[in-house]
Amino acid sequence: MSLSSGPILIVEDIPNVLELLEVTLTFKGYPVVTARNGDEALARIAAEPPALILTDILMPKLDGFALAHQVRRNSRTRDIPIIFISATYITPEDKAFALSMGAITFLEKPFETEELLLTVAEVLTSQASTRPAPLPDEAFYRGYRERLEAKLKDKQSQITRARNLIDTVPADQRAAFQALLTQTEAQRDEIEKELAALHNLLHGEDETKKP
Repeated sequence: MSLSSGPILIVEDIPNVLELLEVTLTFKGYPVVTARNGDEALARIAAEPPALILTDILMPKLDGFALAHQVRRNSRTRDIPIIFISATYITPEDKAFALSMGAITFLEKPFETEELLLTVAEVLTSQASTRPAPLPDEAFYRGYRERLEAKLKDKQSQITRARNLIDTVPADQRAAFQALLTQTEAQRDEIEKELAALHNLLHGEDETKKP
């Protein structure tokens, strides 16, 4: 099985998930390249445009939504199909925003290997479909901020619940809840960084518009 139009680009910051995706697709004969965040992905795309981008959303430096926006607003790359995979951004509003950006589809983690392979094969063998025009920057930033703020609220609630449970669950369960708390706090921190970066970007644009 070969792809004349380039490899599959997997963008994922969690090593074991990245390895699972890479091994699964490589075993089926797909050429694969990988990146650990959106910044690395953009460099990969510039070096060799992929046939398909398979990306997580919650990542450091440049997350999946911001990566997709950069890809879709560039005339050289806007037609590359994008599949989102996420365990965090899974609400109907998250999925609607992803599809409004021109993503082909959305898979939830944990995903079934069969579903992943079927989806990838369908995307790569189907006729090029007409996707919506890239979102204007203002519409993207508005939707992006709403999704980040909603997810930050969710993470803060999860952190509070996990902290309360650590003090009440049996001793042999505390390590698991501590690990969950640490992971959730790290996710919260990434979302806060994305919100701060977005605020600085929008504030900077507002300043340049002033007479």
